[in-house]
Amino acid sequence: MVARKAHNLEVVGSTPTPATKIIIMGSLEHVSWKQKQLWLEDCFVRVMLHEHGIVEITTQRQWRNGTRQFKLPTGQMLATYKSGYVRRCDSSDRIYQINPQYKRNVRWMYLDGVELVTREYIETSRVKIWSGLARLNFLLQYYLKNYKK
Repeated sequence: MVARKAHNLEVVGSTPTPATKIIIMGSLEHVSWKQKQLWLEDCFVRVMLHEHGIVEITTQRQWRNGTRQFKLPTGQMLATYKSGYVRRCDSSDRIYQINPQYKRNVRWMYLDGVELVTREYIETSRVKIWSGLARLNFLLQYYLKNYKK
């Protein structure tokens, strides 16, 4: 009953604002952009756990390196890396990148005897996802598309 005294009881339909929201928003006003991003990522991870059963299994060493690893309800493991990659980690010897691919032109210049030669070819590269929150979102969408039944 004490919490309800904080809002206007005379206004019909007024509902009290959750105290946790006020505390959280108030505490985010004086933190850095990086800390806000980490907070948003942690909130997203909690939603993944609650709604989809995806469990974070990140070790302290991985956390310091900017890696976050997750175990899916199906048993597969996926990880996001500070370098911008999202990978499937099914075993210790096979770590497979799942970032989207694109084609790009690459040029090489080298000496052929005394003559300068330029060669061009097409290479397949992976898109790096720089935002931690975007990597988590990509991981979740990958799970929903490929593993969720």
